[in-house]
Amino acid sequence: MAKAAAITCALLVLGGPGATTASARGEFKREVPRWWVPGAMCVHRYEGSWTDPAAPYYGGMQMDWSFMRNYGPWTLRHLGTADHWSWRTQLLVAYRGWRVQGWGAWPNSSRLCGLR
Repeated sequence: MAKAAAITCALLVLGGPGATTASARGEFKREVPRWWVPGAMCVHRYEGSWTDPAAPYYGGMQMDWSFMRNYGPWTLRHLGTADHWSWRTQLLVAYRGWRVQGWGAWPNSSRLCGLR
């Protein structure tokens, strides 16, 4: 009983098992503007599954190692490649890349979506 209480207390202090998800959700809402999401979802439609593990591009926004390392280094280091990230995290990292590269990071898909 005491051990269970100690574990529960530790989870509450450390933020619980869902802390990373909740944190990512808050960060997504603060950083990614709503107007950007429809364009990104159109690009995603032409890219791949959120869980696509096929190298050299990973996840629903088809990020390569360089893209993940530059715009999502913490996430890459702690969670692995984008196919292991939540869709929110993938869009957050994609938005960070978009702020630097624009829709050119996804040249064919963004053209099909009328974004370029």
